[in-house]
Amino acid sequence: MLALLIAAIVTAWVGYMLYKKYKPQGVLFSAGIILMLCAVIFGTGTILPAKQSTGFIWFDIFDAVKRLMSDRLAGLGLTIMSIGGFVRYMEQCGANRAMVELSTYPLKLVKSPLIVMMVAYIIGQIVDIFVPSHAGLGLLLMLTMYPILIKAGLSKLTSVAIIATAKFTDIGPISSNAILAAHNAGLDPVTYFLQYQLPVVIPSIIVVGIAHYFIQPWWDRREGDLREEIQQTTTEQAATQEEMPPRIYAILPTLPLILVITFCPLFIKSIKMDVITAMLICTVVAMFFEFIRFRQVRPVLDNVMTFFDGMGKQFIIVVSLIVCAETFAMGLVKVGAVDALIQGAQSAGLGLRATVLIVSIIMVACSFIMGSGNASFFAFAGLAPKIAAILKVEPVLILLPMEITAGFGRCMSPITAAIVAIAGIAGVSPFQVAKRCAIPVALGLIANIIATFVIFL
Repeated sequence: MLALLIAAIVTAWVGYMLYKKYKPQGVLFSAGIILMLCAVIFGTGTILPAKQSTGFIWFDIFDAVKRLMSDRLAGLGLTIMSIGGFVRYMEQCGANRAMVELSTYPLKLVKSPLIVMMVAYIIGQIVDIFVPSHAGLGLLLMLTMYPILIKAGLSKLTSVAIIATAKFTDIGPISSNAILAAHNAGLDPVTYFLQYQLPVVIPSIIVVGIAHYFIQPWWDRREGDLREEIQQTTTEQAATQEEMPPRIYAILPTLPLILVITFCPLFIKSIKMDVITAMLICTVVAMFFEFIRFRQVRPVLDNVMTFFDGMGKQFIIVVSLIVCAETFAMGLVKVGAVDALIQGAQSAGLGLRATVLIVSIIMVACSFIMGSGNASFFAFAGLAPKIAAILKVEPVLILLPMEITAGFGRCMSPITAAIVAIAGIAGVSPFQVAKRCAIPVALGLIANIIATFVIFL
């Protein structure tokens, strides 16, 4: 009981500090250290096995964190940083914009506003796989898709809600959440994507799309359909000021996904291709495209720095968050809270389905409060293998619902960075956008949990 009490107090403090907009890295790292200090002071857990101990228990706390950092930076961290570098290079050379621009072209051929809305929704779900950032994808779609939706006769809030839910799940082998889940499950990211993510996400995508079709017109009638002719907005000005790259650039962001899927164990076993190698190959291919475009060596070589700049930003934003979140998770384990919680669940007779349901609800609530699917999932992902071991199931069965449902909570939160950003561009309230997303996403969540139960549990 003491371990659970300590964990509850520290976790409540973490939630309060995150609600007050403190940086999650500092909060989670501090909480992890505090929990391990409590484990030593109250004797509720062991920090390191005797063979790994430094010989001084207080130093063991920091040695445990060092071991965690070494493991994450060399493997998972490098993978995420390479993805960040490639995505940043795609942004710099305009390839991401070319892909979205080409993807949204069919919208211009459709006349019915509701059909335009549904086509836009489907395009958003497809492009989601190639752009791992929720905010980045939202801003890209606001630049290219939003003016088309308004011109088609859709209201501002309907248009923004469709764009906000383009990434209500974190799927694909280049998503940082998916990579972490696959890593902790001991799976290849492509295998995790094709065999686990897609089967449970497709029903949700269908349900959310159908819900949008009926819910958004209902909201327009209820709140007043504020349709307007598109004018010379900031979005259009930005589009005219930036030179559009050649259309063939649209293929570049898709190349890593093509490589890792083609050479994954499910298809071609004789050739091994990991995410990092794919990112490096595709960056070199993009450099070749840039050389053909500019016919100069200097700009091509100089622009490669954006790849390393993107790697650095991913370390600052994502990898640091993973390390700090896992420090917090390690603290929960070391203080003995997880063991006590699982023993209590076993005593209560909770099975795998009940555990998955509770974990899913917790993830949705945390993502909603934090406004971030990354922060909530990273904080608890490290606990999943231990929970799975107690329940005697594969870790992926706990990680999958945790990782997927984190995105649902984020898309219903008015403090999510992507929703705040795109709402600001459209000149609407993020609370109104979150309200427009809430019913479709909630129905999608129910569909996801049912699909998970039917297919895997």
